[in-house]
Amino acid sequence: MTTILVTGGTGTLGRYVTERLRADGHEVRVLSRHAQPYAVDLRRGGSGLDAALDSVDTVVHCASTPRGGDERAARNLIAGARRAGVRHLVDISIVGVDRVPLGYYRTKLAVERLVEGSGLGWTVLRTTQFHDLVARVLQALAKPPVMLLPAGVSDQPVEVREVAARLAELAAGEPAGRVPDLGGPEVRTFPSLARAYLAATGRRRRVVNVPLAGTAYRALRSGGHLAPEHASGEGTFEGYLAARFGNGPGGARRG
Repeated sequence: MTTILVTGGTGTLGRYVTERLRADGHEVRVLSRHAQPYAVDLRRGGSGLDAALDSVDTVVHCASTPRGGDERAARNLIAGARRAGVRHLVDISIVGVDRVPLGYYRTKLAVERLVEGSGLGWTVLRTTQFHDLVARVLQALAKPPVMLLPAGVSDQPVEVREVAARLAELAAGEPAGRVPDLGGPEVRTFPSLARAYLAATGRRRRVVNVPLAGTAYRALRSGGHLAPEHASGEGTFEGYLAARFGNGPGGARRG
């Protein structure tokens, strides 16, 4: 089996990628800012990155933050991977980064282009939003007595463990370039997702759709972040909510 480095290996996605790869018999190194022995801030690079990449065959790049620095981190990772002779770089991205003009999406697209031009063997997988991200958004929107939702916007949440399984499969294979997107099993309106979240958490809120303005909102309304033709995920949002909050009304108010 190969030696695989997972960046962001303690994060929402990275920890499941790590678990899956180890279960499949691979030697896995976890790189994050605080996880020893490979505690590295990719935005800074340095000798710690070179040590983490030494004798590594494949890198699965899960490290990312909306707070900035992803492009710099990718450049440092790619430079280190070249020095180490890494054979395969697998990058996780987001459906719609080339269609929805959000700042974070632009950054993810820029990282994709860095990976494609890296001179390394590469694979890029785009997915729709994870269930837990949608739940966090709904949690924030449910704090006031009235839940204000962006009118006309839908989502297609996907189970993070299914994304991890797909990334592990890709990491064990040959570089494949841009592979088919991975979307959740169904496209859902935001009101239907909100009502499912409210029911699971035992909350009562009035749900109101609010029209917004701007090019990003128009792109979201047109479904630029969706992949209905790649609805290959199986885990539903209700299934995620039941696992997290319990099945009964108000079974838990952790969200």
